Order: sequence, then structure tokens, then C-alpha cells
Amino acid sequence: MIALTVSLAVLVGVTLGLLGGGGSILTVPLLAYVAGMDAKEAIATSLLVVGVTSAVGAISHARAGRVQWRTGILFGAAGMVGAYAGGLFSRFIPGGILLLAFAAMMIATAVAMLRGRKNKAATGSAVPAMPVGKILLDGVVVGLVTGLVGAGGGFLVVPALALLGGLPMPIAVGTSLIVIAMKSFAGLGGYLSSVQIDWRLAAMVTGAAVVGSLIGGRLTSKVDPDTLRKGFGWFVLLMSSVIIAQELHPAVGGAVAVLTLVAAGTAYACTRTTRCPLRRWRRIPIAAA
Repeated sequence: MIALTVSLAVLVGVTLGLLGGGGSILTVPLLAYVAGMDAKEAIATSLLVVGVTSAVGAISHARAGRVQWRTGILFGAAGMVGAYAGGLFSRFIPGGILLLAFAAMMIATAVAMLRGRKNKAATGSAVPAMPVGKILLDGVVVGLVTGLVGAGGGFLVVPALALLGGLPMPIAVGTSLIVIAMKSFAGLGGYLSSVQIDWRLAAMVTGAAVVGSLIGGRLTSKVDPDTLRKGFGWFVLLMSSVIIAQELHPAVGGAVAVLTLVAAGTAYACTRTTRCPLRRWRRIPIAAA
């Protein structure tokens, strides 16, 4: 099981490096159900894995000019404040309701990403910096929601930077890794006071995830930004079905997953033909022959 855990950790790293999200929502189930950790140890270890992996991935993206450091650091600092406040409020809301609300938010986020506006230039120097006030406000709001649900930083940060901040998808991905690393290390500090970590296994999983993040970072430059944005949207939508299955009913979650796969397949088919009902919802370009 250790070998399987380490192997799957590589995929977690690829997801973080390529999409700038998916770390916590993938790592916690991996450590809990494959590695056999209890819930709190899995969460604490996940914070270490995601924090280190995001930090290393951010360096790779920065070298390629896909990180706005000012935006990332300010957003991360504001997000840490919001996450702390969200953690305080979360004790008054049942966990099941929080997770279902998070799933609904993921669906809304996915739809926004799928319908999102056209990407701008893909180089950091060509993108104007976000206003400080907007960065802080968005960071606090995203952090507050993240603190309430206890996961999903990347799923919120990337859309916030891409849709609200107007950053191109590749730069939103690279910048989000700064924010995720900051919040992960802050959360880890809180957990270490009461949770013991298997440092040997944590180091193995972290190392594998770092390798994956470097691979994902290289893949980002080879993927069309519009394709990357849409892929992120479908991925978030599919992940929401997992939460719905666990917190509401497996049949409902399964139905959401099936509908997502059918919709994704239909959207792909629409790029290959001139006859497509989805064109009434959004203009879908036809792929070149």
C-alpha cells in the first residue's frame, strides 16, 4: 500500500502543477483510504505534502514567467486571515451542510470556468497587476470559505485569480501555488500542536508529489490556455460529484458524475462538428482538421 500511495502521490503533484488545484481534495482521501491514516493525521500530512509541492511548483512556474508574486503574496496573506475566521465560524455549522455547500460552490465555479472569458496574454510581464484592495478583498473572501469547508484552496483561488482578477489561466495557476503554499503551512502549524505525523511516509509522499508537480509545471506551457481552463472546469465538476455521493447519496453523486462525463463528451464532440445544440449556450469553435 505504501508503494501505491507514493505512486498515486505523483498524480496529485501533476494535478497541482498543471491545474493549480486539487491537492487537498485528492491527497486527504489518498492518505486516509489508501495509506490508512486517521482523518486528522491525513489532513495534517496533506497540508505538508500540498504546501511543499505547491512551493516547489511555484518556483517552476516563476522561472517560466507565470507567477505574479505581489498578487500571490498579498492574496495568500489575506487568505490566511480569512481562513482563520472561517475556522472559528465553522464550529457553528454542521459539517455535512458545509460540504454540500462547498459542492454547490464547486459546481458554480466549474460552470463559470467553462463559460469564462477569453484568456489574455500568457506572460506575466504583459498582465497588469491587480489593485491591492481587490486582492485583499478576494483573498479574505476565498480564505473565509476555505476555512469554513476545510479544503479546496486551489479550487477557489484559481477561479478567483482568473475570473475576478482577470489573470490568464497559466498565470492564475502559477500564482495560486503561492497562495496554497502559504495557507497550507499556516494550517500545518496549527495541526502539529495536537497531531503526530509519520514523517517517513510523509517525506516519501511529498517527494513523489514534488516530482509530479514539476511534470505538471512543464505540461502547462504545452497546453492551450483555453483548453486548460475548460479542463479545470470539468475536473472541478467531477470532483463535486464525489462530495455529493458521500454527503447526500451515492446515487445522486453517481448521476452528477455521469452527467458531467456526458456533457464533457458532448462538448468535445461539438468541437468536431458544425451541428451542435450547445452552440446556443455558448459559441464553441470547431477544431481545425
